[in-house]
Amino acid sequence: MAFFKKLIRNIKNRDDDDDDDTVTVRGVKKPKYYGTVVPYPDFNASSDASVLEDAIKTKGVDEDVIISVLAKRTNDQRQKIKVVYETSAGEKLSEALKSSLRSDLEDVSLALLMTPAVFDAHLLRKATKHWGTNEKVLVEVLATRTNEQIEEIKRVFKEEYNVELEEVIKDETSGDFTKALLAMLEAKRSVCTDVDMDLAVKDAEALYAAGENCSGTDVSAFIDILTTRSGPQLSKTFQHYKLISDNSLPVALGLELKGDIEDCLVDIVKACWNIPAFFAERLHEAMKKSSLWSSLKGHGTCEETLIRILVSRSEVDLKKILVQYRLMYDVTLQDDIVRDTEGHYRDILVALCGPV
Repeated sequence: MAFFKKLIRNIKNRDDDDDDDTVTVRGVKKPKYYGTVVPYPDFNASSDASVLEDAIKTKGVDEDVIISVLAKRTNDQRQKIKVVYETSAGEKLSEALKSSLRSDLEDVSLALLMTPAVFDAHLLRKATKHWGTNEKVLVEVLATRTNEQIEEIKRVFKEEYNVELEEVIKDETSGDFTKALLAMLEAKRSVCTDVDMDLAVKDAEALYAAGENCSGTDVSAFIDILTTRSGPQLSKTFQHYKLISDNSLPVALGLELKGDIEDCLVDIVKACWNIPAFFAERLHEAMKKSSLWSSLKGHGTCEETLIRILVSRSEVDLKKILVQYRLMYDVTLQDDIVRDTEGHYRDILVALCGPV
């Protein structure tokens, strides 16, 4: 698997990472911030709302101004701008942008106006609503959000679409893939950062017994372990698995399973091993599609993937994703964006990546 080969060659494992992901503020340790969008200094929602209204209503629409505001404000700041805009302009900012912008720039701008939970709920609804379920999006969202975020997504989904997310998953998917998605929706992944070495060995042996070392495959054992253990715990389990098998766990999954459930469990393994690298790979695949389809003026999953990841991770770990992208592919994501996209769509994507 190319992903894991790149990890082994270029990326530090968790045990080798001596960097402390915390910073001390007034004697209290807090997580470091790895987002590329930071709170705008001297923020003034009224001023920004006025600037946006002028940019939208000017003859020809001033896309550069719209980008300079939306891409340089945090989500919390954008929510405040939305409230002021509706009060002063007499219409929702999202509706004003819909009528003023087109294509990919419109999609990015509207995504930036949603809260994280609303955006994730929107992604999941879109992935299940149209003909053909987008399995990749379902797994990507559920495998990379925290327990608290998943609970909030479920609440917002019910509020926005008047149906339980679990019921939609049951209706639109089937078999072991459904079981894996529902297990992730239970939001029972351990948040403990300490590694239980005995449990890692026990889990590795259980996975081996459930797959390679038996006739048939006990998929439930894989689902249970991969959706409830913490990332650090699973990383140690993966290492022990390699000691008792001739194959790495992803290779073993490929040998034992096929179809959606194989892709799902492999993606869970990737995300647990290294979330920024997982997203870097997704972005690189999207950039390759964008380059391949550019001569055909293609539009679809490549643009949707770029928007989905850059918007959703811009205040989470996009800095880390950019580093992993460079390590894995010997080119910056910004350079690939500039090469394979154009116009204001290119500009807003680059702006979300932050200063070079």
